[in-house]
Amino acid sequence: MPSPLDGLLSLSNARSKRVSSYEPTGGNKDCRSFKSGETFVMADLHGAGIVRHIWITLSSKDLMSRKNLVLRCYWDGQEHPSVESPLGDFFGQGWGMKYNFSSLPLASAPKEGHALVSYWPMPYGSGARITIENQGPEDIDAFYFYVDYEEHDSIGSETPRFHAWYNQELTVPEGGAENEWSVLGPEPVNQGDRHNYLFCECEGRGHFVGVNYYIHSPGPIWYGEGDDMFLVDGEAWPGSAHGTGTEDYFNMSWCPDELFEHPYFGCARAPGRQNDSGRFGWIGKTHVYRFHIEDPVRFQKSLRASIEHGHANVLTLELSSVAYWYQTLPSKPFPTLAPAEDRLPRPEIGVVEIHKWRDAWRRERGGGGLWGNEP
Repeated sequence: MPSPLDGLLSLSNARSKRVSSYEPTGGNKDCRSFKSGETFVMADLHGAGIVRHIWITLSSKDLMSRKNLVLRCYWDGQEHPSVESPLGDFFGQGWGMKYNFSSLPLASAPKEGHALVSYWPMPYGSGARITIENQGPEDIDAFYFYVDYEEHDSIGSETPRFHAWYNQELTVPEGGAENEWSVLGPEPVNQGDRHNYLFCECEGRGHFVGVNYYIHSPGPIWYGEGDDMFLVDGEAWPGSAHGTGTEDYFNMSWCPDELFEHPYFGCARAPGRQNDSGRFGWIGKTHVYRFHIEDPVRFQKSLRASIEHGHANVLTLELSSVAYWYQTLPSKPFPTLAPAEDRLPRPEIGVVEIHKWRDAWRRERGGGGLWGNEP
C-alpha cells in the first residue's frame, strides 16, 4: 500500500516560494497590522501554482476576532471568492474560541490553539488572491502569517480548485415541538431534505472533502439523531448517499460527549457531562469534524449536502459549519455572508436557566413537593 510520504520520492520542476509577515529591515517585528473595516491582502500571486501551507496567529483587543475576521480566497481572476469564512471557523475554531485541534488538513496548535494551520492544497492557473477583512470593532495589532506555495509552468483548468463555505442557522423545530426520542409523542418522519441544515450546495464538477460542524445546544437532550443526506447531480431524495445519524456520519457512536481526534474525523470540543450521571445531557458547544480524504463524495454537475437538526428536524440548535470541496471553475457565488453581529454565538444555557425551567414546571403543576420526574 502506498505511503502518504511516497510523494517525497518524486522530483518536480516546481519552484517553492513563500509570502510571510517578516520584517524586511531584518528586525524582529515580523507582523502586520490593519484597522477595523480594512481588508488586508495576505497574498497576491501571479501565474500558475499551488498554495501548500498557511500558518496564522494574531493579537487583538477584539475577543471575537476569529469570528469578525473573514478569510477569502480568489482563484484565476474569478470576481467572487471560492473560499469565504470567518477565520476561526475555517481553521477549526468555533464560536470565536481558542482550543487545540488536530487533523490531517487543518490544525489549531499550541499555545492554546492560537496557531492556525492549513495543509489543504490550493491550485490556481492564472493567479491567486488571499485576503482578510476585519469586520470587528477593534484593530488587529499584530498579524503573523506564512503562505507557502509552489510556482508551476501551468495548472490546467481540469484541475479542480479548492472551495470552502461557511453557513449558520438557528434552527426551528418542525411541527413546533422538540419531540426528540419520542418524549412528547409519536416519533415523526422526514421524507425530504428541505428543512435540514444545509452545509454544502455547489454546481460544477468535483468532489466534496469534508466539513467542520459546530453545534450549540440550548437543551439537554441528545442533538445528534439527525441523518446526513448527500444529493448528487440533482437526484431526488433519498439520494445515493443517505446516512443514519449525526454521530454515525462523524464516525462515532452512541451519543459521544468526549474529545477524540483522528486525522480524518473526531470531536475537537465537547461540553462534557456536568455530573457523573450526565443529567445535564448535551447542553453547550460541540465541534465535530469529518474529512473525506479516502472517500470523497464525487459529483459531475452539482451537490447538495445537509443534515437533520435532531430526528426529523425537531430541535432548536445554533448550528454553523465550514464545508470543503474541490471543483472546476466557474463556481456559483455564495449566499451573502451573515454580518458580524449576527455571527456572534448566543449565550450558553447554565444552571440558573435550568433552575427557572424547573420552577416554571413546578408552578404549572401546582407546586408542592414535586421531585421533577412526575408525568
